Amino acid sequence: MSARPPILVDLKFDPETVARILKTAFADRGSINSADPASKELDLTGVDYALLWKPDADIFRRAPNLKVLFSGGAGVDSILSIPDLPDIPIVRFADRSLTTRMSEWVVMQCLMHLRLQRAHDRDQRDRIWGKLVPPEAAEITVGVMGLGILGQDAVAKLRVMGFNVIGWSRSKKQVEGIETFDGPQLDTFLSKTDIVVGLLPLTPDTTGLYDKAFFARLRQGGALGKPVFINAGRGKSQVQADIVAAIEGGVLGGASLDVFEVEPLPADDPLWHLENVFITPHDAAISEENALFRHVETQIARFERGEPLQFVIDRKAGY
Repeated sequence: MSARPPILVDLKFDPETVARILKTAFADRGSINSADPASKELDLTGVDYALLWKPDADIFRRAPNLKVLFSGGAGVDSILSIPDLPDIPIVRFADRSLTTRMSEWVVMQCLMHLRLQRAHDRDQRDRIWGKLVPPEAAEITVGVMGLGILGQDAVAKLRVMGFNVIGWSRSKKQVEGIETFDGPQLDTFLSKTDIVVGLLPLTPDTTGLYDKAFFARLRQGGALGKPVFINAGRGKSQVQADIVAAIEGGVLGGASLDVFEVEPLPADDPLWHLENVFITPHDAAISEENALFRHVETQIARFERGEPLQFVIDRKAGY
């Protein structure tokens, strides 16, 4: 048996998948799966590392000597909100697979709105050989909010599809081939945007950001007629009642949502019934467990060799 302490794993993913992959993951030290009822009786005081996604509230009381926390996803808000969070590094998940999945989703949603997919769906149901003349991608400006790893990859792939792309981030960033805006330039950014893509982390500044006033500042009268809102960042960044009102009132022409204020989205939520809204169940960029565990192994190896950890979040910024 390894003399190294096991890794504490508290992931609110599919429990059967996590349990199966943990049988062969972390072979040099093993793991403690918090979903296993037997783990509730274990002494966790000797555990150095924890891999978490929406963990139990008592996690830090039971494991008081942790050295590094690893997030099970690109976001860390579910960790930052836990009481008694220790003052140790928090490493977010960054992986080619996760980034690629997110960009696939973003490009797909932009194309479905561009090519009037809902109208085609309606015609198919009604057996109508309808003729639609959508604009070209080059006529549409997609504004990407959040220019980290996910945002920059989405920008690159949207440009390949021919969209005119601009970007906004809280602090100024230079991204090759596009015009970028920072915090105080939000109004200018929105006034140029036909499809806005939200990839922002959840922070106090982004909570409730996508509201009635935000939607009213998007460009009206562009090639799509009405602007479109796409969000795969965080559900609490949007005010869902305002999304519904903006679509019903003609301020927005449609939306694509992968995240929600409450998940799962309640069956009686009005978003389900809106014609030009695409809903996916927070699976735009799911964390693939094998890739996640490899990422953690790599970062632990760096840490124990005395090398800097990668993808450490800035607690003040919240990401």
